[in-house]
Amino acid sequence: MVSQKVGAWIARLGWVWVDGQVAQISRRPGASTVFLTLRDPAADLSLTVTTNRDVLDAGAPELREGARVVVHAKPEFYAARGTLSLRADEIRQVGLGELLARLEKLKKLLAAEGLFDRARKRRLPFLPGRIGLITGRASAAERDVLTNARRRWPAVEFRTVNVAVQGAGAVAQIVDALKVLDADPGVEVIVLARGGGSIEDLLPFSDEALCRAVFACRTPVVSAIGHETDTPLVDYVADVRASTPTDAAKRVVPDLTEEVRLIGQARSRLERAVRNLVDRERHRLDLLRSRPVLARPQVMVDQRTTEVAALRQRAGRCLDHRLAAAGNDLRHTLARLRALSPAATLDRGYAIVQRGDGQVVRAAGDVDPGDHLRVRLAEGDLAVTVEG
Repeated sequence: MVSQKVGAWIARLGWVWVDGQVAQISRRPGASTVFLTLRDPAADLSLTVTTNRDVLDAGAPELREGARVVVHAKPEFYAARGTLSLRADEIRQVGLGELLARLEKLKKLLAAEGLFDRARKRRLPFLPGRIGLITGRASAAERDVLTNARRRWPAVEFRTVNVAVQGAGAVAQIVDALKVLDADPGVEVIVLARGGGSIEDLLPFSDEALCRAVFACRTPVVSAIGHETDTPLVDYVADVRASTPTDAAKRVVPDLTEEVRLIGQARSRLERAVRNLVDRERHRLDLLRSRPVLARPQVMVDQRTTEVAALRQRAGRCLDHRLAAAGNDLRHTLARLRALSPAATLDRGYAIVQRGDGQVVRAAGDVDPGDHLRVRLAEGDLAVTVEG
């Protein structure tokens, strides 16, 4: 009853001109009706606008999200849902939307300060011990991250902090969650996840305070906001940008099946390398063993034995020759000695006369009568006395 009275009162309102910013455009193929979400940046309010496709094509054929427009519309109240909307019969585009212009200005400012610098991006750990997850409560993004991460690595551990991901209090809650997870020494990577939505819904993730909080984190941050085409400013500040929450799950943990396969391949390569090395060394040993010095080591002994025997024979011959030459020299010397020896003279019948003191008597005048002399013969001695 109240809804009907509210609807009746609104129906009495006339046509009005509304100035706002297009936050979302919904064109359904084959449908003649186009739905717009018109946002008032100053009052932070949004309202749905319905219009005919021909009206939109006539007034703003190149209308894009974020554009500033002026709409001639009539307020309507839908009693079944209790929602207020505008039905427009004229739309005029008045230039680049203030929202996108403000975001573009902020983007240039943060880039100039180095928040987007690739050199400061940190690499994610290969297998984090614990993953921090900031997302909406019971959201599809939370389910996608947890399910896909645990499917890839069942033992993965999460610390999830549920926050508001749109609305006035979203930024403060997300910043607080970042501080809590960044202070946890067990958390090695933080995932900031949210499902798809309009530019209006994703505005908190382009907030300057949130971008600076992500930049200040000591823990690597993965941004997984919206769909692949959505690029809030936090995507540029984060260490890694994931196109979707599912993609974030693939980036933060390895695939167990793939890692097991890679380990198997590595083990196979290692086994082949070891087997090839053993085969090469075995072949090398076979070659060494086939050499005569190792196959028949007695050959070296036999060769040396022959050499030693030849040297011994040579030494024997040299010694015999030297001994024979020395014997001949000795015989010749003995012959000369005997030829010159007084004994040879004695053998021929001569005698040697000596005084008692051993001096040889060479002349008769050397002795006197009565001297005792010794006469040495070839065989024996004679003692004589000089008589005259």
